[in-house]
Amino acid sequence: MAYLDCIRLCNNAQLADYRAWRVDGRIYGWISQSFAAHLLVYPEVFQQYGREITLSSGLQTPKQRTQVLDQVMWSLHQQGVIDTWVNERYPVCLGYQQPAILEVERAAASYLGIKSFGIHVNGLVEKADGVYVWIGTRTSRKPFWPGKLDQMVAGGLPVGLSLLDNLVKEAQEEANIPAYLAKQAQAVSTLHYRQSLSRGLENSSLFIYDLWLPADFQPENTDGEVEQFQLIPLAELAALTAQVTAFKDNCNLVNIDLLLRRGFITQADPNYAAIQQALYTEISPISD
Repeated sequence: MAYLDCIRLCNNAQLADYRAWRVDGRIYGWISQSFAAHLLVYPEVFQQYGREITLSSGLQTPKQRTQVLDQVMWSLHQQGVIDTWVNERYPVCLGYQQPAILEVERAAASYLGIKSFGIHVNGLVEKADGVYVWIGTRTSRKPFWPGKLDQMVAGGLPVGLSLLDNLVKEAQEEANIPAYLAKQAQAVSTLHYRQSLSRGLENSSLFIYDLWLPADFQPENTDGEVEQFQLIPLAELAALTAQVTAFKDNCNLVNIDLLLRRGFITQADPNYAAIQQALYTEISPISD
């Protein structure tokens, strides 16, 4: 049941616990009751209709909306309501490559419950005794998931970068992988989840890549976010994933996908069908 526990932990959100956030009549996010109270302090920007929050109809263009939300989110950050600030923007949209109705500070994404996107890269090495995978340990100084295990390369997808460009950027920053090598990564899976966390709703899609690395390659962190890298066999990855809490939560989803694709989790597992269904069932967008 451990793998199912990992998947359920990342899909624990109940939308009934949140208020829908509408822009031009469509739902673009899901906001907790506590954060909604902070937004309603700005009635010229956010209004309440029943249990829903709407963006002012006077804000008609993406540029207007972005500028105004920047001011509100920065004010909430200075008040300590939004706990960090990345100075990087996410699109507010209904799905990947859908038109963005505005852009918002990345740190506010979960508070607003908007759709977000990220890339995760499995760093793989073929050895005589099987497949090995590089994993990283997040630095204890990270504000979120400190000390947890992680994929070799992972990161959110900001405005203005393609998936491949973001992969190349993150690969260099997190593991010092040269661009020519990073570009050899193969897109293999897309995973979706909705998780309730302390900041709000993580409503995310992960684009998963496999990158086969030379046996003598040694990843090296350059942005200070990883304490160390380890090269471990799939059996050890499986055991660590089964602990449920060893990895950052969403990294477990990526691990399970890898273990399924490499035939490490098979139909001999009594939960095989349930794992497949829980991991790969696409979450329907809710916009009306």
